[in-house]
Amino acid sequence: MDPYTESVDLPPYRAILALDAKDFTAQPSIAHQPISSAILDIVEEVFTRMGLEAEWMQPAFLGPTGDGFAIGLPPRVLPYLVSPFGRVLQERLTAYNRTVRGDQARLRLRVSLHVGPLSADPEAPHWTGNGTARNDTHRLLDSKPVKAILAAASDRVTHVACIFSDRVFQDVVAAGYTELHPDRCIEVPATVEGKTFAQRAWLYVPEVSGNLLTASAPAPEPDPKPTRRKVNPRSEGIRVGRNWGQVGTAETMTQNIGEIQ
Repeated sequence: MDPYTESVDLPPYRAILALDAKDFTAQPSIAHQPISSAILDIVEEVFTRMGLEAEWMQPAFLGPTGDGFAIGLPPRVLPYLVSPFGRVLQERLTAYNRTVRGDQARLRLRVSLHVGPLSADPEAPHWTGNGTARNDTHRLLDSKPVKAILAAASDRVTHVACIFSDRVFQDVVAAGYTELHPDRCIEVPATVEGKTFAQRAWLYVPEVSGNLLTASAPAPEPDPKPTRRKVNPRSEGIRVGRNWGQVGTAETMTQNIGEIQ
């Protein structure tokens, strides 16, 4: 059907959850299928722990992407996909990564969450669910801020980085429908290199580590008696506890994200 020719019913709104693995393509080809299977198994376990087994077993759509997947779910479950999903996924990946041996890479995931109208056929979940809302979910997943945040964190501690669309943040987080406090999120401009995509979005990291402990706060006042010590601007700052995002401004955090990319 050609657009702008007649009015039609708006497709149902779907919660769209997408995940992919950091550095997936850097792994040997023989490891790709086991990693893909592990991701599905782990996320299924997380859904089960949240009491969302039925939604996992009957999604509006489910599209594997090799290094991850996208799934369409009823919008009423959005509060649970905001939290506790990220936290439980972090816990499950921590346990999984303790079993990693030798040269095997730890499994670390980026997560994006969006909502919008999408046509889907639950009878053929692998072939439907296409549209702008889903495209934007994948763009958020590939955006610079969420990649930079996961890269800056310790690969031994932080295994999950989440990015929420502004619609999800406003309708779910700011509105108070989820257990996640808005101050646990930080506003960022989500852009993708080589793509005409730019949206306001919100980062959430369930377990903060590495450079993230100093990334969201301003640098301390300079010593009144300067020395010849060389200062690394990335390492100078005030430590922020687990409530990352409660100290510093979105502008400061965005600037630091740019530095650590």
